[in-house]
Amino acid sequence: MAPRIFPVTAPFLNVSTYRFVPLDGLADLRQQLFDAAQARQLKGTVLLAEEGINLFLAGEPAALRDWLDHLRRDTRFAGLPAKESLSVSQPFKRLKVKIKREIIRMNMPVIRPAEGRAPAVPPATVARWLQQGHDDEGRPVLMLDTRNSFEVDAGAFEGAVDWRLTRFSEFPQAVAAHREQLARHTVVSYCTGGIRCEKAALVMQQLGLAHSYQLEGGILKYFEETGGQAPGWKGRCFVFDERTALDTQLQAQDEPAAAQT
Repeated sequence: MAPRIFPVTAPFLNVSTYRFVPLDGLADLRQQLFDAAQARQLKGTVLLAEEGINLFLAGEPAALRDWLDHLRRDTRFAGLPAKESLSVSQPFKRLKVKIKREIIRMNMPVIRPAEGRAPAVPPATVARWLQQGHDDEGRPVLMLDTRNSFEVDAGAFEGAVDWRLTRFSEFPQAVAAHREQLARHTVVSYCTGGIRCEKAALVMQQLGLAHSYQLEGGILKYFEETGGQAPGWKGRCFVFDERTALDTQLQAQDEPAAAQT
């Protein structure tokens, strides 16, 4: 796919991506990625752990894409996709590259996404299921929000299950307590960019919920691949940067629309 071309009114490219992949040599990798990002004047956060990488960065488009190319030359990150959006200002205040115990904290060491992903459903399929009211086998579809309650309050899928989580580590206990409710449905877990719903779907599979999935790429990918129509979505998507929340066109509130080609 050809890179998007951005107008001068929206000079900052924002990318988010993650991958569950076994990593070693974390201290050296951290320094290498920090130096490469700093040299390109990028800002944002890169999290590294033995289970993989999770990042949110922003900067001048060519510089940021060059950094991503640098990252992908490491075979562990080859072909790593990235979700893109625009902003008229830099949404991050500084650059941070950190080593963590988990790239998204769940406190369940038995959940190891790098050893095998839970089934994922593409955004177009989820949109079709929501519009027709059931999956392709006629089972009722239940959207399961894995985000924190304040994120849900900014926007969510209509009728989605919301357990008012205050942190993601509460999810395993909550889903176990509601297992019987979920068992009668095809359950699609979702989050902002896919990382939380990927771990969440593995927990559901472990609980024997055979018809449980993750929304591939999360909410941001859903917005992108449905052309901003986002069937079934209401409100905005909270993001953890200065933009606060994005609409279905991946635009921050009060920012002028940025043309894309």
